[in-house]
Amino acid sequence: MSQRGFDLTQLRTFVAVAESGSVSAGAERVFLSQSSVSEQLKKLEERAGQPLFVRSKQGVSATPAGSRLLEHARRIPAMSEAAFEDLQGRSLDGELRIAITDYYRPHDIARILKTFSEQHPRLKLHVTVLPSAVIDSHAGDDASFDIGLSLRLVTGSARPPGRRGTAQSTVVRREKLLWVSAADADSRPGAPYQLVLLPSSCQLQRFVVKLLDENKVPYVVSHSASGVAGLQLALKAGLGISCLNESSIGAGVVACPAGIGLPALPAVEFHLLPGRIGESERVSNARTALMRLFS
Repeated sequence: MSQRGFDLTQLRTFVAVAESGSVSAGAERVFLSQSSVSEQLKKLEERAGQPLFVRSKQGVSATPAGSRLLEHARRIPAMSEAAFEDLQGRSLDGELRIAITDYYRPHDIARILKTFSEQHPRLKLHVTVLPSAVIDSHAGDDASFDIGLSLRLVTGSARPPGRRGTAQSTVVRREKLLWVSAADADSRPGAPYQLVLLPSSCQLQRFVVKLLDENKVPYVVSHSASGVAGLQLALKAGLGISCLNESSIGAGVVACPAGIGLPALPAVEFHLLPGRIGESERVSNARTALMRLFS
């Protein structure tokens, strides 16, 4: 009997490339070489019997068949892992409190959490959106959450140590940080730059202001938003420029072109906080399961 169905490893690679928009970015997500990823995609397309991507100098985009497969490919590995966890006696139940930065994949986070909930239907989730600085500073034994995901700048400085001798936090994703503006705005705005910012409690926004001051770049704060969703709306409305990580750039917002006088920006990383000493097996197993979905 001939084999039916798809290879799980190839499906995971397919999802990484489809979501990141390029073979190179997808390869970074799955920790493989570009040649290995290209070979997996070739075999997957042969298995599917039709092209799954349209390739161009700008990257890749899914064909209609690729878009249909993507919906399945996001669920199949997750359900396979959930079945394995259940048979190993590690199916989760009870309540779980998650604190997450709103910079993390705002257009995908609802789907990710839905997938996690479908994997563990007996687990009740409580999700709170908090500034990364708050998540990192309230991660002790008296924290109001069990699992935290925060954003940190990659500036070359040492990473915060793990708590009380525990392991370091786990980097689940790295993205570029970009200057952005409305898609229909002037592609070369003049100084002083009109800035759209979040409150000073946001470490990323504090960094932006400090970076502009250090580089003596003239600016005025034209609008202050309360969260990333509000920041996106203000940008789309053409109220100014700001900086966002790649996965936070929504429709109507685009990266500013190079060479307009704005300083270079570092990358950002999303860190899954390490477990606490003496935490329950339920929380530890949930962290491991979420780590796969967050990457």
